[in-house]
Amino acid sequence: MSFGDLPERLAVIRAEIARRQAEGGWSHPVTLVAVTKGFGAEAVAAAVGAGLADVGENRVQEALAKMDAVAARGLVPRWHLVGHLQRNKARFVPARFVLVHSVDSPELARELDRRAATAAVRVPVLVQVNVSGEAQKGGCDRAAAPALVREVARCESLAVEGLMTMAPFTDDVPVQRRTFRDLRTLRDRLQEEGLWLPTLSMGMSGDYGSAVAEGATLIRLGTALFGPRRP
Repeated sequence: MSFGDLPERLAVIRAEIARRQAEGGWSHPVTLVAVTKGFGAEAVAAAVGAGLADVGENRVQEALAKMDAVAARGLVPRWHLVGHLQRNKARFVPARFVLVHSVDSPELARELDRRAATAAVRVPVLVQVNVSGEAQKGGCDRAAAPALVREVARCESLAVEGLMTMAPFTDDVPVQRRTFRDLRTLRDRLQEEGLWLPTLSMGMSGDYGSAVAEGATLIRLGTALFGPRRP
């Protein structure tokens, strides 16, 4: 699969980020995570070649295979785990991922904390919140999020850096923006209580513009960068 048009796609995305930040009155940097799920190691190489230092994967096993493949080429991107993390896979995370976006329960937080302590490292994490309340979405309930964030903050081998969410799968921009605004509002309230949560991971290929307009600091893009995935 060829990714020759990646630089052009990336230029369009960066222009849209700048436009949407201006619309929302934001000036902070926005980290772009290239999500290579289903695309193979060639997509990782193309992303790094285009200047994208951050690469995301949904599944631990797929990520581990790609880490080995691209390391053999001398490529060392910053790996993010953006998908659901099963507790029995937590042992693979410490020292491999710069950020885990999907801590969604006290049980997972405690298991990941235990694994990180065993490896003598500190793992940066985000708490995933199901702002929309959709049953098919991952993340903790919005009402439970403050308590979960506080519990993760007490884990000595985890560093909670912010929140993550996914908007409903819709082209309705007001719905998208309301979801992302609600996550930002939750984050701001927690910061007023003394928790420092600088990262808002929100926005994917179909709605990243809305997320940036609402203050996203990190967006997760797959098809917007690489084109449609093969069936």
